[in-house]
Amino acid sequence: MAAREASALESALTLSDFTSPGLIVPHLHGQDAIAVIHELSQAMQWKKRVTDLLPFYSEALNREFLVSSDLEVGMAFPHVRLPGLKRLFFALGRSEEPLRWSGNRDHSVSLVFLMAVPATDATHYLSLISSIGRMARDGRLVEKLHAAPANFEMFEVLQQVELRTNKLLTSKTGSPQPSP
Repeated sequence: MAAREASALESALTLSDFTSPGLIVPHLHGQDAIAVIHELSQAMQWKKRVTDLLPFYSEALNREFLVSSDLEVGMAFPHVRLPGLKRLFFALGRSEEPLRWSGNRDHSVSLVFLMAVPATDATHYLSLISSIGRMARDGRLVEKLHAAPANFEMFEVLQQVELRTNKLLTSKTGSPQPSP
């Protein structure tokens, strides 16, 4: 029994399984949603996760302008659903200054998770969003994410957040596949 529990712990997915240090931008240059989404889209293209930058960037902006993804916790979650994409992944950007995001002056954004979602994958996307939300409620983890000096240290913080999956859904759809 202990061996099975150890195996389950070793195979538990974390937020870090859906990104890489090269997709983490610890010092965003942009000051608003347009510039930040472009900056994170470029990181995805440089890391060969997105082949055609302009359609991806345009779709992310269009979705964000239709319904802003910023939350009171100081985070925004723009996303793009891509046909043909095999794996869910995200780029993460951090700003030291509050970003102008959706015109909402009641709260500011300093962390942006730009997600690329397979067109047919709602289950794993919702699990990922839920795990990020859980992290957002943990002030200690958010503080560590803000205090991390570079992308590798931010990546280490993401390794501390396990992805919770519904066992029934996982058995029907197969286990979530992290990014390579």
